[in-house]
Amino acid sequence: MTLAPRSSDVASSAHDRVYRGLRGQIMLGQIAPGVALTLRGIGKSFDVSMTPAREAVRRLVAEGALSMSSSGRVSTPELSNERIEELAALRALIEVELASRALPRAHMALIDRLQAINGTISEVVANRDAVGYIRANLEFHRTLYLRAQAPAMLAMCETVWLQMGPTMRVLYVRLRRSEAPQFHKLIIAALKAGDEPGLRLAVRSDVTQGLRMLAS
Repeated sequence: MTLAPRSSDVASSAHDRVYRGLRGQIMLGQIAPGVALTLRGIGKSFDVSMTPAREAVRRLVAEGALSMSSSGRVSTPELSNERIEELAALRALIEVELASRALPRAHMALIDRLQAINGTISEVVANRDAVGYIRANLEFHRTLYLRAQAPAMLAMCETVWLQMGPTMRVLYVRLRRSEAPQFHKLIIAALKAGDEPGLRLAVRSDVTQGLRMLAS
């Protein structure tokens, strides 16, 4: 006999689907900074009731991916220069450490994968695809950092990426990129050479240069 799913399981599944979907949109910069979101609009987008939409919003507010005003207005955050500087500093600390921990496990298969992702980045840049660029750029970094085998540190890193998502879309437009980030090539070269100081410098430069320009 097949048991029907419990209502609590259905609600949890709906909430998780909305949370993951909305989280992905924010992280990839598909929603601009300062855009107001309503529970009704979120529910309609994901074909769910208000309850799972509300629960997803609560989680994303707690993660800093969404802002909630005293009146209850929910929106994607508009980051101040000070906040951008703070997040850039966090990226420099966490991502440099993750890269350093990944270096001993950076075999040729990983390096080949990073080079392939960098090729994808070049293609999406040529197509002026901002969301595609952000997606591929995050994949480049996540692929490297997974080798660090430091899941708690990577989770912290992804929380920073999540808070930065809408702003990264603005940064992409500001930079007007015509090629993949130059520091990615330096990261790959340092991995090939087993050069830890060079790797740390390349990662730090990659994750802070553009953000600091945005805050200037």
